[in-house]
Amino acid sequence: MSNFVPNKVFLRGVRLHYFNMKKKAAESHRILVEVYGVHALAERKCQKWFARFKSGNFDLEDDEQPGQPKKFENHELETLLDQDLSQTQEELAKSLSIVQQTISDRLKAMGMIRKVGHWVQYELKPRTPIFHV
Repeated sequence: MSNFVPNKVFLRGVRLHYFNMKKKAAESHRILVEVYGVHALAERKCQKWFARFKSGNFDLEDDEQPGQPKKFENHELETLLDQDLSQTQEELAKSLSIVQQTISDRLKAMGMIRKVGHWVQYELKPRTPIFHV
């Protein structure tokens, strides 16, 4: 017995194969459950993918959802900061089409703070604890 665990894109490819073979969604689902057991998706998911294939969309990747946050890399933010260190968080968020809180979180994670209207690296200086006797 194989230890192969199919990922969702693989299973979508198999579904597309069955769609091209003129199988029904229910039959495709039954075969997938027989072969992959618990790793096969629900029958309703098969039906949705078959409807998608029938509409002419054969892309096996997920569609971007309207409410899904845009993913971006820190280098995009760094590039904007390199262009102009005086940009506000709101301006940066608008440029990257994301919410301001995400910019705030990323800047904090990057160790950046705003000083005199410009973004600078903030480095904590080690402090020695003072104990009173």
